[in-house]
Amino acid sequence: MAIGPVIEDGFYYDIDLDIQLTPEDLRKIEQRMVKLVKTAYAVEKKMTPRKKAIELFKQRGEHYKVLLLEDITDDEVGLYYHQEYIDLCRGPHVPNIRFCKAFKLTHLAGAYWRGNAKNKMLQRIYGTAWENTQALEHHLVMLAEAEKRDHRKLGKRLDLFHLQEESPGMAFWHKKGWTLFQLMEQYMRQKIHEYGYQEIRTPQVLDRTLWEKSGHWDKFSENMFTTHTENRDYAVKPMNCPGHVQVYNQALYSYRDLPLRLAEFGLCHRNEPSGTLHGLMRVRSFTQDDAHIFCTPEQIQEEVQGCIDMVFDVYQDFGFDKISIKLSTRPEQRVGSDQVWDLAENILIKILDKKYEWELQEGEGAFYGPKIEFTLTDAIGRKWQCGTVQLDFSMPERLDAHYIDTESNKQVPIMIHRAILGSLERFIGILIEQYEGNLPLWLAPTQAVVINISDTHKDYAQAIVNKLSQIGIRTENDFRNEKIGYKIREHTMQKIPLILIVGDKEVSNKTVALRLRNGEDKGSYKIDDLCTKILQTIKEKSLADLSTHF
Repeated sequence: MAIGPVIEDGFYYDIDLDIQLTPEDLRKIEQRMVKLVKTAYAVEKKMTPRKKAIELFKQRGEHYKVLLLEDITDDEVGLYYHQEYIDLCRGPHVPNIRFCKAFKLTHLAGAYWRGNAKNKMLQRIYGTAWENTQALEHHLVMLAEAEKRDHRKLGKRLDLFHLQEESPGMAFWHKKGWTLFQLMEQYMRQKIHEYGYQEIRTPQVLDRTLWEKSGHWDKFSENMFTTHTENRDYAVKPMNCPGHVQVYNQALYSYRDLPLRLAEFGLCHRNEPSGTLHGLMRVRSFTQDDAHIFCTPEQIQEEVQGCIDMVFDVYQDFGFDKISIKLSTRPEQRVGSDQVWDLAENILIKILDKKYEWELQEGEGAFYGPKIEFTLTDAIGRKWQCGTVQLDFSMPERLDAHYIDTESNKQVPIMIHRAILGSLERFIGILIEQYEGNLPLWLAPTQAVVINISDTHKDYAQAIVNKLSQIGIRTENDFRNEKIGYKIREHTMQKIPLILIVGDKEVSNKTVALRLRNGEDKGSYKIDDLCTKILQTIKEKSLADLSTHF
């Protein structure tokens, strides 16, 4: 037995086992758990000297527990005595096993010991436990709903992207998926122009000395991909901020030139442990909608507020209206004086206190400054932390950034780091699951498909495809020699919003028959009238059911 912590909505235990566990094994383990619960044995905690606990687990052959104990500095540790097992845990545990009635072992996974790929791969059993059967059943329904919405399955089924072992944690985007990616990027590009940003592009690979100077090498080097050539060490960038400071440093700005807002769709790479990778949600290669604002102290509040406004503006367009805010304060490992941290944290608290409800996360800030985190709630109640606004008094000074103040003296600008979507890849994964693949019309990679009933209708159908495409509606044709019902079902399964059908009647009347992806038959439309409705729905970025528009 290795380690088994509580996680959100459940728990897991990592186990070093000679045999490979199967779902059938989980059912057998559950049956054994049910029998143990019926014995109603007491769970006893004994505070034990650490050295004695080490000897105990050595005698029991518990190698992993010994390693955990060797890292603990407390003189005493808590050991929990169960009917069949002694475990090391901070606790608390239930006083009697009879309280553990509503539980389910959910799935298996692999996990490296301590998350390090150089260590042995362990088997991880996931489970969940609740206060009563009703709560458990509700949670399992939500898990089933989440399974149905799984972006990895939908991504493959809808031909959006795929992942493969030869490039772990890095997506292969297919035509439709890349169209969606570009739509997201174009949308954010329009937003950054609205909010007064300049879009830039910085290199993928930067010399190690720059990462050392910025402070990232000390805090982040084990998560960086590195390379070496011509007697120089380089790192593939895990974030964009040092590069943005280099762009800023190419000119000497006056206070009149600030704030300067630099934005980039920066491709970043982080060497995440393989056991943590999960579709588009946790990757090694991702594109940040990243920006850095260089400003004077007097401009901080207005600029931070502008970032917050942008977060709520963007999330609303994508259909997320439940947004929670947390403030993460200074971590143990950090740069900058306590005085600077006091100032930065107090500024963010003052801004948040004016009009927002927020929670405090002590010690969770970035190493260079406190941050505001924005978490959205999706259609089935899951929470996703996406956007951040971080206040940084340290990095500009470390990287020699300056501006000229009103007295003609050099000053160090304040740097605000901000990301709205966070990672485009991850946000696309969230959107796929939010809408179960039924993306709003304005975001759908293919917005309409035109289907002919027979070859005699092909020319008229192609003319409709051409007309829709010319006015910017993403349209495909399906002129295959297949039955019309088969073609309709296939495009419905592909979740294409608008299915336009052409037969003798439509050719004669110069119309099209419209079906929606939910199977609803909307009857005949004059093509010009339909184009007007489609364009209006796209322009509004409507999130409402298509039935309300057609």
